[in-house]
Amino acid sequence: MNKYICPIAVAVMWLFPLKSYSLETVNVMVLPFEVNAKKELSYLKDQVPQIIKNHLKEDGAIILEPDSDMVLSGMEKAKNDEEIRNIGVNAGAQYVLWGSITLVGQHFSIDAKMIETVRDALPKVFFYEGEGIENLSGTLKVLSREIGMKIFKRDKVIKIIVGNNKRIESDAIKRIIKTEAGGMYHPQTIPEDLKAIYAMGYFDDVRIESEDTPEGKIVTIKVKEKPNIKAILLKGNKLFDDEKIKEALDIKAGSILSFVAIQKNVERIESLYKNKNYHNVKVEYKIIEHENNQADLEFIISEGSKAFIKSIIFEGNKVYPSEKLKKLMSTSEKTMFSWITSAGDLKREDLNQDIIKLSGFYQNNGFVQAKIGDPQIDIKKSGIYIKIKIDEGPQFKVGKVKITGDLIQPEEKLFEHIKINKEKYYNRQVLQNDILALSDLYSNEGYAHMDVVPEIDPDQGKLQVNINLVINKGKQVYFEEITIEGNTKTRDKVIRRELKVYEQELYNGDNLKKSMRNLRRLDFFKDVKINTSPGSSDDKMLLKVDVEEKPTGAFTFGAGYGNTEKVFFMGSISQKNLFGRGQILSLNAQLGSVSTKFILSFTEPWLFDTQLSAGIDLYNWDYDYDTYSKKSKGATIRVGYPVYGDYTRGYLSYGFDQSNVTDIQTDAPDAIKDIEGNNVSSSITATIRYDSRDKVFNPTEGANHSFSIQYAGIGGDIGFTKFNLEAGWFIPLFMDTVGSIHTATGYVSQNSNKKLPIYERFNLGGINSMRGFDWEDLSPKKLNSDGLLTEIGGNKFVQLNLEFIFPLIKDAGVMGVLFFDTGDVYDNSENVKLGNLRKSVGGGIRWYSPMGPMRVEYGYILDPKPGEGEGGKVEFTVGTVF
Repeated sequence: MNKYICPIAVAVMWLFPLKSYSLETVNVMVLPFEVNAKKELSYLKDQVPQIIKNHLKEDGAIILEPDSDMVLSGMEKAKNDEEIRNIGVNAGAQYVLWGSITLVGQHFSIDAKMIETVRDALPKVFFYEGEGIENLSGTLKVLSREIGMKIFKRDKVIKIIVGNNKRIESDAIKRIIKTEAGGMYHPQTIPEDLKAIYAMGYFDDVRIESEDTPEGKIVTIKVKEKPNIKAILLKGNKLFDDEKIKEALDIKAGSILSFVAIQKNVERIESLYKNKNYHNVKVEYKIIEHENNQADLEFIISEGSKAFIKSIIFEGNKVYPSEKLKKLMSTSEKTMFSWITSAGDLKREDLNQDIIKLSGFYQNNGFVQAKIGDPQIDIKKSGIYIKIKIDEGPQFKVGKVKITGDLIQPEEKLFEHIKINKEKYYNRQVLQNDILALSDLYSNEGYAHMDVVPEIDPDQGKLQVNINLVINKGKQVYFEEITIEGNTKTRDKVIRRELKVYEQELYNGDNLKKSMRNLRRLDFFKDVKINTSPGSSDDKMLLKVDVEEKPTGAFTFGAGYGNTEKVFFMGSISQKNLFGRGQILSLNAQLGSVSTKFILSFTEPWLFDTQLSAGIDLYNWDYDYDTYSKKSKGATIRVGYPVYGDYTRGYLSYGFDQSNVTDIQTDAPDAIKDIEGNNVSSSITATIRYDSRDKVFNPTEGANHSFSIQYAGIGGDIGFTKFNLEAGWFIPLFMDTVGSIHTATGYVSQNSNKKLPIYERFNLGGINSMRGFDWEDLSPKKLNSDGLLTEIGGNKFVQLNLEFIFPLIKDAGVMGVLFFDTGDVYDNSENVKLGNLRKSVGGGIRWYSPMGPMRVEYGYILDPKPGEGEGGKVEFTVGTVF
C-alpha cells in the first residue's frame, strides 16, 4: 500500500509543484481507420485517429505520424498482423494502432487493434459500440484511456473512497481532484490532488492512500476536518458591548475555524477601537476545544487608554509658520473642547488627505518643487505625536505663458478664458481650472477628445515658471447613436425630450451637462449616468443614458397648529410620472376643525410633444371661520412655455371661483359683511418664473425666482389686481453645506365697483412663511362697525428667510437646517417698516426618506407680542412613496 502523508510533504509540493507526465518515453503510431459507412462520413477515416492521438499525447506518448507514402502504401499491402508490426518497426514505433469504424443508422461500433513491435506478442483487441454519432467522441476518449493504460503499464482507478469527512460532502472533494474513478492511476497527480484538497480550507490534515487489487487501484482519501466555531466569546471589552463588536466581525458561530480569518477579525476589532482613539488596543485569541469537532473562539481584548494627538510638529518649513499649516489640516491636536469636537482624533485617511492639502497649498503658492514627507506617527501612552517633514524649495513667479498647438481661436482670444497669466506666483489650482476652461471651450465645438498638456519649465535663475499650454484638438466628434437603458416605466421620449444633445449632431460638453441636470430635475430617477464610448469611426461617439428609476407616486401627510384651526392635517396623493408619460396627477386635502379643502390637479408638461405645458386644477373648499363660513368651488386652466434660455418659463392661467359666504357673526370684519351670499370671481394670471435649482427638495445650488400679476374682475362680483414677487438663491458653501436666501413681497388693490374679500389679502405664519408664528396669524387688525377688533388681512407684505443647511447623515440624505425668518403684513393705510419687522429663529431636520420628503422644524419668536404666548412651535410634514 502506498501512502502520501500531508503535513511537510504538502508544503514542499506547494512550493515545488510536480507536473503530470510519463516516467518513460513511448513512441506510438496510429494508422488511419477503415470507415464502413456512407460516403459523406469518410472524413472519419482521419478524424478518429486524430482524436486518439490527442488523448495519447496528453498521457505522454510521442506520436509518430505515418505521413510517408512508403508507410501508407505498406499498410495497404499488409495482409496480416506481422506485416503491420514491421511497418511500426521500420518507423521506430514501439506500438502500432489501427482498426475500423462501422456505422449503421445511429449505431456505431469501433474495432481497434494494438500491437507491440519490440516483442513477439499477439495484438490486443479493443471493441466499443454506442448510439448516436454525437457520442462518438466520448467513446473514443474511453478507448484512448484503455489503450494508454496498456501502453504505460498503468493501473485503472476502480474506486475513490473519501473517509472521516462529516460536514464536507465526498462529491465536493472528488470534483476538485484530477484522479478520477475509471481513469488511469497517475502517481504524479497525487501531490496536486493534495494541494487542491488543502486549498478548500476545510481540513487540518489530508492523507491519500492507494491499494492494489486484481481489477485496479482503490484510492482512499482520509481527511481531518477543521473544527467549526461553536460560539464566539469576548473578554475584556468595556467600551463596546458584545453585540457591537460581533457586528464588525465577518465570522459567525458555525463557521469553519480558519486562522487566516481569525487574524483578519483581530484586525477588525482593533480597527473598531482605533476609530474611537484607542490606538493602544491589543487583541489576542484563544481556541477552546469541545467534543464533536467543535471549538469556542475567544477574543481577549486589552483596550488600553484613549490616545489623542498631543502634538503635530513640522520640520523644514520656513516661509509658512506651523500654526498656519495646522489650520489647513482637518487633523488637529487635542483641545479642551475635544469632548465636543473631533479635535485630537487620529484618522489615517484624514491625515493622508491633509498631506495632499499641504502639498496643494505649496503648489498653489509658487512652491513648484515643494515636497511633503509621509507623516511619522509615534503612539505612546501619553498621547500621539505626529511629525511632518517639509522641503519647501524656492518660490516661483509666473513667467511667460503661451498657448500653442491646434488653436480654434487666435491666441489672444484664448487668453480671455484663462487666469494663470494674471497670477503673480505659480498656482497649480488656477492652472488646472484653466485647462478645464479650455477643454470646455473646445468640447462645445465638438472636440470631445481634445487634450491640453501643460509644459512647465522652471527657470532656476529667475525663479520663474514658464508655461506652455499645448493643445491637441483631435477630430470633431458627432453623436452616432443615443441609447437609453434602465427605464422600465418611463418612456424613452420622456427622457429624450430632456436631452440637449441629438444624434448626428456635434458633441457639446455644456449641452451634455444640461441634459444630466434636466434628467435629475425630473426627480423620476434614483441615479442618472451618461456614458460615452467610441463609435464606428474615430469621429463618431455612442452615448448611453443609464437611469435607475425610483417610485414617483407619493402619499404625504402633515400637521400644523394655529389660533384659528387649532390642530389640522394635510395630505396628498400624487403621481408625477403618470403611466410613464411624465404627466402629473395629484389630489390634495386639508382637514381641520374649521376647514375642509380638496384640490384635484392634472398637468401635461409637453402638450402635443412640444414645450407647451398645460394643466387644470379643480377644488372644493369649505372654511368655517370664527365669524363667518365660506364654501367655494372653482377651476383653474393654465398653460406655460419657455420664454428665455433653459430656466425661464412663462405661464398664463384663467381661474373661476364661486363662493358662498354665510353664518356671519356680529364680530366679523366689515369686508366680510359686504360679501354675504354668493360671489363669483373670474381672473387671469400671468407669471414668469426662473428656476435653475439642481433639485426640488434640498437643492444645493441654483435659483428660483417668480413674478406674477393676477387680475380679477372679468365678470363676477370680485375684482382686484394682485402682484407677487418671489426670489430665492441656493449657494454651495463649505463641507457640503448650503446657504439659502428667500425673499418675497406682494401687493393687492381693489378694482373699482368690485369687491376684495379678506381671503384674497395677505397673511403670514407657519412652516412655509414665518416659522414660530401660528398659521397665517400675522395679519393687520381693525375695528368693525360693531366696535370689535378683527383680522382683516393685508394689502402688502414683505418676507425674508435665511437658512444654513448642513448634512447630518450624508449617506442617508438627512440634512439639518438653522434659519432666521423676518417679515410682516400691512394694511392699506400702513407703510412698510423694514426696521420693525417681526422675527423668529429656529432649526430643524429635512430628509428625503424612503417614505418621501420630510420636514420637522421648530421656530421661536424673538419679539413676541401680548397674546402670542412664549416659547416656540413645532411643525412637520411627512410623505410616503409608492
